[in-house]
Amino acid sequence: MDALTTQMLKQLSGSSITQIGQQIGADKKTTTAALSTVMPMLVSALARNASKPEGAEALHKALSEDHDGSIFDDLAGYLGDPQAANGSGILGHILGNRQSAVAQGLSKGTGLDIGQIGQLLQIAAPLLMGILGKQQVKKGFDIGGLTSFLGGQQKKVQKTNPGLMGALGSLLDADGDGSSVDDIMGMVGKLFK
Repeated sequence: MDALTTQMLKQLSGSSITQIGQQIGADKKTTTAALSTVMPMLVSALARNASKPEGAEALHKALSEDHDGSIFDDLAGYLGDPQAANGSGILGHILGNRQSAVAQGLSKGTGLDIGQIGQLLQIAAPLLMGILGKQQVKKGFDIGGLTSFLGGQQKKVQKTNPGLMGALGSLLDADGDGSSVDDIMGMVGKLFK
């Protein structure tokens, strides 16, 4: 598992996972398993975006200006009103126009409905940015350092679950036909067995 997902899951105590589960209407076990799948996918998508100079620059700027990790200073407050952190806007930057196809694949694979996955993605995206922002502050990443760090995390994600990340890569690169959704569904389904 990549360092960002591991750190985020450590930051989320049992009560925080329960609170997220209540937000999306799922039990603690299902919520934990879904987060363990959603986060590495988001890490991989962020790394893909940061592999382009304009994407890396935009991410570095967003982390420097808006996502320093302070979201974890009042985690209960954030989880009480997650819409305030603009998870939808963050997802737009991370997944672009493929957001609904990725959510559909995750929905089929996790057993959560599309609405639950949509909510989970919107809750998880600001948390990921917060964890990444903490890393940037702690390690003093410049744009190149951030890109390198994310690339390393993406490699860990791919090594841990190559099939799922391959399906995600195909989906993010797809020309809109959505043919990888079934692959993602199958791969995610294996994680929940």
